Amino acid sequence: MSNFYNSASPFYNTPVNESYLDILEFKDIPLVTSDIEYEIKAQHAFRPDLLAFDFYGNARLWWVFAVRNKDKIKDPVYDLFAGQKIRIPQIETLRALGL
Repeated sequence: MSNFYNSASPFYNTPVNESYLDILEFKDIPLVTSDIEYEIKAQHAFRPDLLAFDFYGNARLWWVFAVRNKDKIKDPVYDLFAGQKIRIPQIETLRALGL
């Protein structure tokens, strides 16, 4: 685990070998019934950082959407298009995971 990144960073769980980061390891975000089903609006298209800021008050949590919706989002920017329906974890779920 890296000591260089805070828990909101996608690199937080990535091992550090000597002076470089190893292969990126995202923290798993389990499916829970309190997840919100959300249809991406035009203002959030291709902007996961803005969506994270609007939902969580923290743009650094942009990666949460890709991890939570692995079946729909392969590219965390270009797969977030207007009309796309995704599941968004509640902030309480993220806090319980230490994010």
